[in-house]
Amino acid sequence: MHFKPFKHLFQPQDVVIEKKESVFNGFFKVMKYTFKHRLFNGGWSESVTREMFERGQASALLAYDPTRDEVVLIEQIRVGALEHHSPWQLEIIAGMNDKDESLEDIVRREAMEEAGIEVAEIEHISHYYPSSGGCSETLDVFIGRVDASQAQGVHGLDSENEDIKVHVMAREQAYQLVESGVIENGATIIALQWLQIHHQALMQRWL
Repeated sequence: MHFKPFKHLFQPQDVVIEKKESVFNGFFKVMKYTFKHRLFNGGWSESVTREMFERGQASALLAYDPTRDEVVLIEQIRVGALEHHSPWQLEIIAGMNDKDESLEDIVRREAMEEAGIEVAEIEHISHYYPSSGGCSETLDVFIGRVDASQAQGVHGLDSENEDIKVHVMAREQAYQLVESGVIENGATIIALQWLQIHHQALMQRWL
């Protein structure tokens, strides 16, 4: 079945940014926008003011061993979850795009820094905004072929105060952690759901 390509009614020229100012500049940035935009029913909106969290761009990698049908996940403390259910989050490998590297090189480097593993083939899964209602961050998600038997221990950069524990588990077990709500990280949920759907085709390509 073929569908018509989706096209947005409005484009960037249908927004007028009236004012942009920096209200915080620390480890992250907060910008304050005042803007107008076209309305679906015609005409223009009144001036809208919104603060925006400038998080930058990130890349994430689901490390998958098709021979063993296992995934490599990492666990680390997250400030956003300090006062919630569990400050320690189970996630896939990820890092910020703050160096002059390709996205593939970023996730390969992060895989070594966070899990001590090398990545062979890489495929792109998704590009998305984790929370576009108030944050400019975009995230590219990849899946990469690894040897899960080499993944173990505690990793991370001392310069970034990282304390990262490696977990290796069966693909099905990891997906059960998504269904049960243990895994709460968006990129990890997306990647494991993608793998659950596509793992047979992926095995055919990689094995």
